[in-house]
Amino acid sequence: MRQYFAIFLILFIASSSAFGQKPTDVLATTATRSIKLSDLSPETIIAVNTVPTRVAAARKDLLEQLVNERILDLEAKSLGVSTGKLLADVKAKIPAPAEAQVKIVYDANRAALGDQTLEQARKQIVNFLRSEPEQKALGALSARLKVKFKVVEGKSVNANTLLPSDVVVTINSKPLTEKEFEDYARVELAELDASLADRIVADLDSAVYQLLVADEAKAIGVEPGAVIAREVTDKMKDFSDEERLGLEDSLAKKLGVKYKLEILYKRPEPLVQKISVDDDPSTGAATAPVTIVMFSDFQCSACSATHPLLKKAIADYPGKIRFVVRDFPLESIHENGFRAALAANAANAQSKFFEFTEVLYAHQDALDEASLKKYAAESGLNVKQFEVDFSSEKAAAEVRKDMADGESYGVNSTPTIYINGVKSRDLSVNGFKASIERALKK
Repeated sequence: MRQYFAIFLILFIASSSAFGQKPTDVLATTATRSIKLSDLSPETIIAVNTVPTRVAAARKDLLEQLVNERILDLEAKSLGVSTGKLLADVKAKIPAPAEAQVKIVYDANRAALGDQTLEQARKQIVNFLRSEPEQKALGALSARLKVKFKVVEGKSVNANTLLPSDVVVTINSKPLTEKEFEDYARVELAELDASLADRIVADLDSAVYQLLVADEAKAIGVEPGAVIAREVTDKMKDFSDEERLGLEDSLAKKLGVKYKLEILYKRPEPLVQKISVDDDPSTGAATAPVTIVMFSDFQCSACSATHPLLKKAIADYPGKIRFVVRDFPLESIHENGFRAALAANAANAQSKFFEFTEVLYAHQDALDEASLKKYAAESGLNVKQFEVDFSSEKAAAEVRKDMADGESYGVNSTPTIYINGVKSRDLSVNGFKASIERALKK
């Protein structure tokens, strides 16, 4: 994606919503023509037209989710156990899949699994085979608990006129109000709105770029491909994606000025959350005007790819940014993610967190315990102390705390990055810089 227009759009952020978009709405203009919503891709137009239906379904699902959380908490308290233990006990009753089933799934997915052996892929396959019966068991538990704790529906969360005090559901004779629901659902609902805005921005970005290149080609009497060749392809030296995007940005900016580009589309105001930095590893002063918090999984390839891009963006703002790293290992798909987080915390105890995380990102294919200890020795750490801290309950509790905080903010994948409480949606150097500039302006 060419980033120039995306940055330009971010600077035009205002309170708006995709609910109000109509096919005839003008999203951008140039000296030669205007671009309307109807000029975007059919997929984007369908996405805009189905917003009310999708949001209504999401609100209904979120209420169901909230009710389930409440009744699970009540059941756990009645049994004197944690909610996690309650759910684990339910899942433990699901029998392990037969070896023949595991082998069938493995053979059917050899191409997708790459060079993984059956043993290497076993945990992933078993989790897949267990997922459906586990969901059925949890559904049955939910149905039973709704009866036990007298769940009674109130006003619909999709009613046209809802007051904050209106009761949307009653649990054990205790009312749950519309305000409580909105507080609970706000992150997910804001994500829906922002995701649609991302789609519109990407489509508009592409459409405007093509239009400007076509206008330039017409003005100088050549084909559009010749313009791109002259300004982008012929200027490339290392042929990296970053270099290409930079040249396209430069061309887009120059043509945008020449042909009087004006972006009229206004993104919805981003959700701002209070993201705790806890006591996690950081660089930069605590008093810096911009705080960036990255929830990361050291076995996540997207995290290892994004980390240097974020560092590059931060380097352009010396003294203005505090960068904080928090743990969010995706245990269901990354076998060694939690273990790597423990190792990073152990390195942090010896003031070598950031140096050690570079090693972790570089060796994502070998993050078993033996390898982690080897990296500690190679990094000049006190290995005996590293082993003590790596195995400590304090380190595990620290990682779990980060994960719980992340979940409360709506984190469900990595990397998830917040800049002054606003989730970064464009994980590129230019995207980060645009978000940093916006944060500095505020």
